Amino acid sequence: MKPKVSIIMGSTSDLPVMEKAAALLNEFEIPFEINALSAHRTPREVEKFATNACENGIQVIIAAAGMAAHLPGVIASMTTVPVIGVPINASLDGMDALLAIVQMPPGIPVATVGINGALNAGILAVQMLAVGDAELQKKLSKYKDNLKQKIVEANEQLSQVKYKFKTN
Repeated sequence: MKPKVSIIMGSTSDLPVMEKAAALLNEFEIPFEINALSAHRTPREVEKFATNACENGIQVIIAAAGMAAHLPGVIASMTTVPVIGVPINASLDGMDALLAIVQMPPGIPVATVGINGALNAGILAVQMLAVGDAELQKKLSKYKDNLKQKIVEANEQLSQVKYKFKTN
């Protein structure tokens, strides 16, 4: 099956963070690919990937990078495929990467999640794909209902905890 989502990271050291997006895409049974490409070390490969993404059937790109974090913006500048940027905490608590990714010039948007927010990037990718897919929309609704139910159950458990000065 051809991948619909491409997870790209600047270095394999980003894999522990990006595995959360991969696991979510697996859960939703969305075919994806995962690669390490560097805007600085492999610029020709990044260009080849980005300029061919649409032709290769990629519908969403999740691009992660730390420090200077140019990878998501460079990819976005070369494709019409939506790009979700994941800033990686590689230095300065990830703020350098966050600011680099979120401050794109007009005409080159990158949807940006929080620092190390690969899970949210995966969910956002699913939401983008679900716009034109009723079955995926149902799965996404069930996923979000399950998130809600976990909080409801946690709140019920919390109400059973007794403290000396608790008022309810």
